[in-house]
Order: sequence, then structure tokens, then C-alpha cells
Amino acid sequence: MAKADPIAELRLLAERVERLAELARRLQDENRSLRQSQEQLAAERAALLSKNEQARSRVEAMIQRLKSLEQNA
Repeated sequence: MAKADPIAELRLLAERVERLAELARRLQDENRSLRQSQEQLAAERAALLSKNEQARSRVEAMIQRLKSLEQNA
């Protein structure tokens, strides 16, 4: 059984390390993008919840005014 060429093994190892480094960079970029999307969605959700609460308060106020008008009539 012949020994493999050490230079060839080093080149192969260097290529594998380079591919892993590129994969790590891509995953890091994707992770950053996903975190930004998550933050944006959380902010949008908070804004929608706030608008929903405001609308609920307005509807409750209208109902109270209508009940008050009904009682005075």
C-alpha cells in the first residue's frame, strides 16, 4: 500500500477548509438576515397590536356613548 502524497493531502485539506470557511460566511450572512427579519416582524407585530388596542378602545367608547344616549332617550 503506497502512502498518499503529503502535498496532495495538504491541498485537499486546504480546499476543504476553504469550503467550510465559505459555508460559515454564508451561514453567518443568512443568520444576520434572519435576525433582521425577525426584529422587523416583531416591530410590525407590536405596531399592529397597538393599533388593535386603539381600535378596541374607540369601539368601547362608542358603545358607552350609545348606551348613554339610549338611557337619556
